Amino acid sequence: MIRKVGAMSLGLMLCAGALYGGNGTEPEQEAARTARLKSIEKVEHTPEAAPKKSRLTLGGYGEAVYSRNFYSDNYLRYDSPQNYKNDTHGRFDLPHVVIMLGYDFGKGWTMGTEIEFEHGGTESAVEIEEHEGGEYEAEVERGGEVALEQFWIQKSFCPQFNIKLGHMVVPVGMTNAHHLPTEFFGVYRPEGENTILPCTWHETGVSLWGRAGQWRYEVMLLPGLDSDRFGSKDWVKGGAGSPYEFKIANAMAGAFRVDNYSVKGLRLSLSGYAGNSFSNTLKQATNAVYDDVKGTVLIGSFDFCYDAHNWVARGNFDYGHLSDADLITRYNQSFSKDSPSPKQPVASDAIATGVEAGYDFLSLFRKGGDKEQRLYLFGRYEYYDSMYKTAKAVTHYTEYGRQRLAVGLNYYPMKEIVVKGEYSIGLLKSRFNNEPAISLGVAYAGFFNL
Repeated sequence: MIRKVGAMSLGLMLCAGALYGGNGTEPEQEAARTARLKSIEKVEHTPEAAPKKSRLTLGGYGEAVYSRNFYSDNYLRYDSPQNYKNDTHGRFDLPHVVIMLGYDFGKGWTMGTEIEFEHGGTESAVEIEEHEGGEYEAEVERGGEVALEQFWIQKSFCPQFNIKLGHMVVPVGMTNAHHLPTEFFGVYRPEGENTILPCTWHETGVSLWGRAGQWRYEVMLLPGLDSDRFGSKDWVKGGAGSPYEFKIANAMAGAFRVDNYSVKGLRLSLSGYAGNSFSNTLKQATNAVYDDVKGTVLIGSFDFCYDAHNWVARGNFDYGHLSDADLITRYNQSFSKDSPSPKQPVASDAIATGVEAGYDFLSLFRKGGDKEQRLYLFGRYEYYDSMYKTAKAVTHYTEYGRQRLAVGLNYYPMKEIVVKGEYSIGLLKSRFNNEPAISLGVAYAGFFNL
């Protein structure tokens, strides 16, 4: 009997997918889940051992931030920069607070959910729009009172092949795949990717993923982005999700991600997205000039992470292209004032690139002491532009192309908690005012055994 139970446990260990597998986790997190399965096997081999751990997993992450921004937040700051040189403002923020819940049904079946509260609210807000006469505009990023970031059912056949169905993270770009606050140095998520891409990007669809040796892959079928809600500052970011009680799926899209771990401590990743967007709207165009418009969105991304010898270095390069951007701009600007579209010019190409590196200075004084504590001094450089290229008929807002520098400290009293501080400056074109800021934050990310 014990042998049969052991064989069943070994099969579970080899073929069951990780509870949160397929969501861009690092090798040490996957190792932790494997260790959990091994501990189950050990308990089942020993009748007198302690009771098995619960199949229920509870976890989450959260961030609390204070920023003092030494620049204006007036809606005219880019139109008349000379009038706002000495303005400052401060902000408290809860960028993301997430509750995760998972359950292992057995026989390779698992489920996972994430409920997210962004900025301490319900994902609806009132903003003063730039270049729109300073009008107050209600913005709804997603229908409902809170964001259901993930809800999926997964069947794991073996480590090399798992299928996931439901609502899940789209693993395009470094930040979407590795968005926990313990996985980046800045107080806020990397600004470039968080500007031009949906972040965290989550959609309902089907995902196939697996890991073989030093390679991990994921491919995903999902609804296309909605071109109605593309904009100047955020490019296609607003096209994810839906302001309605459903997600329009007139056009489907595909996404993929491949990770390689061949070099110890190094992850190299390639990801991408392709899909049409113009037909993925409620209001269909009736003018013949739009008959051949597809609004194809193509995104390619490379990112890496090196974590060894007390150094952590990360980097990303993202490039996106939108076909028919001039006609989409024309169409969106024809919407009525009460439509959910921002009715803004949209660029044909957008770019975001960045690199950060930090060294753990506590390692210089660590001699068999607390190895969990770490203190990183880091620096980060970014360049991004949501209007990198525009058609001749599209207004080009040059303030959306910028460089950003940041330096700061990250203190980890333990691996699940981090205290952050940084000085950053956004370097804009010469006619605009630069945007320096000091930010402080505290964050956690972890799973809790019940």
